[in-house]
Amino acid sequence: MEQRITRIAGPEDERLAPYRNVRERDLVGREGRFIAEGKVVLNVLLANRSFAIESLLIIENRLAGLKDQIRVCPADVPIYCVSRTTIDAIAGFPMHRGILAVGRRMNPLSVQALIDTLSPTALVVVLCGISNHDNMGSIFRNAAAFEADCVIMDETSCDPLYRKAIRVSVGATLKVPFAQQGPIEAIIETLQDAGFTLFGLSPSGLTSINSVQPAQRTALLLGTEGEGLPPALLQQLQTARIPMSSDFDSLNVATASGIALSRLSRFASL
Repeated sequence: MEQRITRIAGPEDERLAPYRNVRERDLVGREGRFIAEGKVVLNVLLANRSFAIESLLIIENRLAGLKDQIRVCPADVPIYCVSRTTIDAIAGFPMHRGILAVGRRMNPLSVQALIDTLSPTALVVVLCGISNHDNMGSIFRNAAAFEADCVIMDETSCDPLYRKAIRVSVGATLKVPFAQQGPIEAIIETLQDAGFTLFGLSPSGLTSINSVQPAQRTALLLGTEGEGLPPALLQQLQTARIPMSSDFDSLNVATASGIALSRLSRFASL
């Protein structure tokens, strides 16, 4: 393993440029690349051929625990080893757990192309205007837990490959297939043409989620925190609500997604 490791003494080394000021890089733009943090997320990244790893950055005291990951990492991927002081100076934040990777998404699919890959029986999560990265990561985590086949996002939703979204999802944004493209109306039309039954989740939904009978192809639509799905959209769809106390406003959209997916997934009958 040791022959694969390149030890770097200080943060000024140009080979570490992709890791510099990661927090700001998320906000400025990443040219199709993303930062993965921690051992669990690294395992997911290594297991999915839809993503490529461009390099790894590891602090010295984490090397011994990553022998298996380094062994399966492609031979042409540089693996850099630095001190904790150096990695903190480079990254600009302390949440990296001593393991960072630069990844790149390979050949992202359009919404239509992703739908074309689905089986006759499928459960799809559709997101409209989800702009909070914590919510995005949590929804993907729920989608993975309840084995949704994919997540489809409109153009106003945030990037699931944002560093924080990946971390909150525990790597699920690197595991669950997804596509992001165009307005929500176009996504709905494409799903309907593909034979999906759509349910819009809303506190004002007409049907309890406990009474919804999933179809062979089911799509669950979730709207942004606070405003929810656009009223004009809800008028076009079958709508469902989660029964809850009338003395409280509503559930967080990520929590609501978990409850609804539990009801719509194949695990509901177990």
